Amino acid sequence: MRLADDPEVADFRAEFSAFLDASLPAEGDARDRSRSSAHVPDWARRWQRTLFDAGWLLPGQPPEFGGRGATLPQQLAHLEELARRRIYHSFNPQGLGIIAASLITFGTEEQKRRWAVPILRAEITAALGMSEPEAGSDLASLRTRAVLDGDTFTVNGQKIWTSGAYDADVLLTFVRTDPEAPKHKGISALLIPTATEGVVRRPFGSVAAADDLDFNEVFFTDVRVPGENLVGPLNEGWRVANGSLGHERTLLWLSFAERLEDLVQDAADVGAGQEWYATLLMDLQALRLLGYRQLGPDRDPAELSVLKLLGSEAVQSASLHALEAHGADGLRHPARTGPYHHMNNEAFISSWFERYARSFAGTIAGGTSEIQRNIVAERILGLPR
Repeated sequence: MRLADDPEVADFRAEFSAFLDASLPAEGDARDRSRSSAHVPDWARRWQRTLFDAGWLLPGQPPEFGGRGATLPQQLAHLEELARRRIYHSFNPQGLGIIAASLITFGTEEQKRRWAVPILRAEITAALGMSEPEAGSDLASLRTRAVLDGDTFTVNGQKIWTSGAYDADVLLTFVRTDPEAPKHKGISALLIPTATEGVVRRPFGSVAAADDLDFNEVFFTDVRVPGENLVGPLNEGWRVANGSLGHERTLLWLSFAERLEDLVQDAADVGAGQEWYATLLMDLQALRLLGYRQLGPDRDPAELSVLKLLGSEAVQSASLHALEAHGADGLRHPARTGPYHHMNNEAFISSWFERYARSFAGTIAGGTSEIQRNIVAERILGLPR
């Protein structure tokens, strides 16, 4: 099921589709693959700048930030066209969708000019420093400390699961700046260039593939950061963090829908059981309908947690069924890729086992399923804490 485009959205979609037909990089150029979520090969940097200059990078933003002031339904059409062709508009998704978007929302004009625009133009890349060894989903328990002395912060502590940190030029890092305040109240956000003395990044493999080194642990030892790198007000990092994750979640459901569509087709190809196939179709339709509800004027931000929960867990369950349906061949059978799969890092996934293993990231990143259930219980169902 698909909501029909109104004429304005249909024209917008047709214009973008024509731009893609005329501007997509040649497949040969795309053989230089990205090695992490903050490593952007030269051809992909050129592609991202092409999108930026044409106003197709983040169409909801004004032209100075790579957009054209598009409406939310138009932004959905933009992402649907990218998903349909399996195209990435950036190989630094956190830099584009979280860090730059957060700087546009919370940053100073100087920070937008110095950091946001270069990230959007793929001149530099960025990663998000949130999780810590004892503060994964519970960001408010973070221990990385930043002490302000004059106009300079001194940072000490550790982050982990920091996607792309080894290849990133800058980290949007959440730190504790007031240890005496309630834990939600004493957090700040700092931009920390990774070349700064005292910053050490150590990539490590994942359960899906030992050579996948996107995850990193990051150590800060007496790292000195200029006060001008503070994003938002001092001790207001909790608000910045919620805004950052909000940028990540707004249309995140569409990526889950794309993966479910692949799984629907694969289920038909392998002759999956009727019960699984029906469940998969219902999950996909429910995800789409709930996602379209978010386009209306009465959308509830808390419902994004429903979408995140349904989408991530449906993909994980369906990926397991696909692996089981393929049997032993699932350990080596390649996952489905789209017509422009050379533009999509998921082309690296060599088996349904790897896709299933990677599906766990969807139930963790951007807030775990447990966190989403708490939000749904408290903010939608009105249950007590």
